[in-house]
Amino acid sequence: MKLIIDANKREGVINPELYGHFSEHLGRGIYEGLFVGEDSDIPNTDGIRNDVLEALREIEVPVLRWPGGCFADEYHWMDGIGPKDQRKKMVNTNWGGVTEDNSFGTHEFLRLCELLGCKAYINGNLGTGSAKEMSEWVEYMTGTGISPMTELRKANGREEPWKIDYFAVGNESWGCGGNMRPAYYADLYRHTQTFLRNYDPKNPIQKICVGPGTADTKWTKTVLDACYEDAPAGTHGFMDYFTIHHYVVPDTWEHKGDAVDDADSLWYKSLNKARFMETIIEKNEAILDQYDREGKIGLCVDEWGGWYDVMKGTNPGFLFQQNTMRDALIAGVTLDIFNKHCKRVRMANIAQMVNVLQSVILTEGKEMVKTPTFYVFKMYKGHKGGELVSSYFTGNKEIGPDDARVPMVSASASVKDGVLTLTMSNLSKEENVDLDVQIDNLNCSMKVSEAKIVNSAKVSDHNDFGKAEVVTEKTFDAYKVEGDVVKVSLPAHSVVMMQF
Repeated sequence: MKLIIDANKREGVINPELYGHFSEHLGRGIYEGLFVGEDSDIPNTDGIRNDVLEALREIEVPVLRWPGGCFADEYHWMDGIGPKDQRKKMVNTNWGGVTEDNSFGTHEFLRLCELLGCKAYINGNLGTGSAKEMSEWVEYMTGTGISPMTELRKANGREEPWKIDYFAVGNESWGCGGNMRPAYYADLYRHTQTFLRNYDPKNPIQKICVGPGTADTKWTKTVLDACYEDAPAGTHGFMDYFTIHHYVVPDTWEHKGDAVDDADSLWYKSLNKARFMETIIEKNEAILDQYDREGKIGLCVDEWGGWYDVMKGTNPGFLFQQNTMRDALIAGVTLDIFNKHCKRVRMANIAQMVNVLQSVILTEGKEMVKTPTFYVFKMYKGHKGGELVSSYFTGNKEIGPDDARVPMVSASASVKDGVLTLTMSNLSKEENVDLDVQIDNLNCSMKVSEAKIVNSAKVSDHNDFGKAEVVTEKTFDAYKVEGDVVKVSLPAHSVVMMQF
């Protein structure tokens, strides 16, 4: 098998935000996971766990989406500001029926973004909220001069406005966000986005419109039809981004399979459904190209990842699951797809950051675990801000059962600051593969500056509390440079990163 790369053929810039994250008020994602409060005996900065902060800085989180998810459409932001002992409590009806005390609100989220050095993506409440509520939230966060919400922010201890990079009008409005018809949502979107004012013209907020959660493009076409109808020239349907959601549910919605016990038996079904991400992207790209020929609207895959049955003995509404080598491969395959489609796909947010679904971090009390997915994100850092370069396979055979075929190897390559970053995943559960990587037009003598691998003996291997790490990032040396060809031996179920 051969992978041919043309280092001179550039195909678009890989936005750093493709490696973004999502954190919802769900289970132990916020509370216990990210936020423990200022009085906790777990070391923290303004209530945010120091160990989690340090780990997340290691993978250089570029953007964080909050507060949901389904939770966003029942979240009223004014309940989460001011003195914490005076904040309203609510029942989180979407996730476990637990009490939400609103101790983690706007100030706490934006402090987290400051500590991580990442962009802020706010998801507005369209389901039970209003244009007025969202407009005032934007004013509260970004307003300048004299205005009611700006004065309220100052009274709550924040003199200077924050920079909000992205604001979404609703979430999954076809489902938990209101069961809306696409034309109805489109009218609400057009109406609401009008009142999301830019108080800092130099840093305009990027407005995000809700897209589909399936491969059916009816929602996409109907929403774009309505948003483009009589829209002034240059407004691009009043949006900057259009969302896609896709989860890897390996078996059925009712029986998704266990995160660890079924990693082997559902291996190829899982990777086949991860590969389906490309089909969904391509279908939506084709529709967008009909309306937005200039490519101004970015696709935003703001929820993606593996979704399995909850861990036995945990609250079913908390969506807590382990993270194995299967998740590492899902991450590698998916991130390669995002890289390949970087001309249109400009942001993605894995679901979710801590303790929920395909997390990069797990916590339990004072303990913290870095998952296999964490290490894939760490290895892929070199792609951020790079230029995608042309790459294609010869002899890349399909493997797996008839109902779950996948290519044996996934890959993507980019160039930045004189370094070519190549990522490769061997999707075979059991078979090693020898791969010749031919790099054309490198314009210098080829030298491997760094090579890493995430791999383990079994596909069900994972990292757990109180134990040494089983799956981690290690040095990779199973390669040999011969002129402009690198002979690489990829172990079964492995993710590899090489830099030249």
